[in-house]
Amino acid sequence: MDDDVAVDFGEDGLVPAVAQDADTGEVLMLAYVSPEALERTRETGRAHYYSRSRDELWEKGATSGHVQAVQEIRVDCDADTLLYLVDQEGGACHTGHRSCFYRTIEGENVGEQVFDPDTVYE
Repeated sequence: MDDDVAVDFGEDGLVPAVAQDADTGEVLMLAYVSPEALERTRETGRAHYYSRSRDELWEKGATSGHVQAVQEIRVDCDADTLLYLVDQEGGACHTGHRSCFYRTIEGENVGEQVFDPDTVYE
């Protein structure tokens, strides 16, 4: 077994993490991960991130129930970005869409809305 890769959390102590559907390859979201969030993800098998706006650790789906079961964690060549390969329960985006990348730069909605955020986050 190889030694763990030393992730470079940089000056702010965070690295970006892309969540990708483990089966389809669809990119679901991008969020930030602290050392503690990475540790919790590895311990629980569920995606944890660090909210820069709320300045706190959070488990994806703790409020909505739309959890991400992490199948594998990959690290890029510079060890400063993570890729979470996940099984997504429900939608990944707080807007109710399956993916946060549900619209084009021209504003065209190209994604699927899978839940009503007003109902989930009331």
